[in-house]
Amino acid sequence: MTRSSQADASWFENAAAAQIHAEQLRAAELFNGRAAMLGFVIGVLTEALTGQGILHQIGLGTLLSQG
Repeated sequence: MTRSSQADASWFENAAAAQIHAEQLRAAELFNGRAAMLGFVIGVLTEALTGQGILHQIGLGTLLSQG
Protein backbone atom coordinates (compact mmCIF):
# COMPACT_ATOMS: atom_id res chain seq x y z
CA MET A 1 0.00 0.00 0.00
CA THR A 2 1.30 3.42 -0.82
CA ARG A 3 1.46 6.24 1.66
CA SER A 4 -1.40 8.05 -0.09
CA SER A 5 -3.70 5.04 -0.05
CA GLN A 6 -2.90 4.42 3.64
CA ALA A 7 -3.85 8.03 4.42
CA ASP A 8 -7.06 7.65 2.44
CA ALA A 9 -7.94 4.42 4.27
CA SER A 10 -7.17 6.02 7.62
CA TRP A 11 -9.32 9.05 6.80
CA PHE A 12 -12.18 6.80 5.72
CA GLU A 13 -11.95 4.73 8.94
CA ASN A 14 -11.95 7.88 11.06
CA ALA A 15 -14.90 9.34 9.17
CA ALA A 16 -16.87 6.08 9.47
CA ALA A 17 -16.11 5.84 13.18
CA ALA A 18 -17.25 9.43 13.73
CA GLN A 19 -20.50 8.79 11.85
CA ILE A 20 -21.20 5.62 13.85
CA HIS A 21 -20.49 7.48 17.08
CA ALA A 22 -22.86 10.30 16.09
CA GLU A 23 -25.61 7.79 15.29
CA GLN A 24 -25.11 6.05 18.64
CA LEU A 25 -25.33 9.37 20.47
CA ARG A 26 -28.53 10.25 18.60
CA ALA A 27 -30.07 6.89 19.52
CA ALA A 28 -29.07 7.33 23.17
CA GLU A 29 -30.58 10.82 23.30
CA LEU A 30 -33.82 9.58 21.75
CA PHE A 31 -34.03 6.83 24.36
CA ASN A 32 -33.27 9.25 27.21
CA GLY A 33 -35.92 11.69 26.00
CA ARG A 34 -38.54 8.99 25.69
CA ALA A 35 -37.70 7.60 29.14
CA ALA A 36 -37.99 11.09 30.65
CA MET A 37 -41.39 11.64 29.01
CA LEU A 38 -42.59 8.27 30.23
CA GLY A 39 -41.37 9.01 33.77
CA PHE A 40 -43.15 12.36 33.77
CA VAL A 41 -46.43 10.82 32.61
CA ILE A 42 -46.18 8.05 35.22
CA GLY A 43 -45.51 10.67 37.91
CA VAL A 44 -48.51 12.75 36.90
CA LEU A 45 -50.77 9.71 36.72
CA THR A 46 -49.60 8.46 40.12
CA GLU A 47 -50.20 11.88 41.61
CA ALA A 48 -53.69 11.99 40.09
CA LEU A 49 -54.57 8.51 41.36
CA THR A 50 -53.23 8.91 44.92
CA GLY A 51 -53.91 12.60 45.50
CA GLN A 52 -50.40 13.03 46.90
CA GLY A 53 -47.49 14.77 45.27
CA ILE A 54 -44.37 12.87 44.33
CA LEU A 55 -42.40 14.29 47.26
CA HIS A 56 -45.06 13.05 49.67
CA GLN A 57 -45.00 9.60 48.10
CA ILE A 58 -41.26 9.19 48.57
CA GLY A 59 -41.32 10.50 52.14
CA LEU A 60 -40.08 14.04 51.58
CA GLY A 61 -43.45 15.73 52.03
CA THR A 62 -42.43 17.06 55.45
CA LEU A 63 -39.91 19.30 53.72
CA LEU A 64 -42.76 21.07 51.91
CA SER A 65 -44.89 21.60 55.00
CA GLN A 66 -41.96 23.06 57.03
CA GLY A 67 -41.30 25.90 54.58
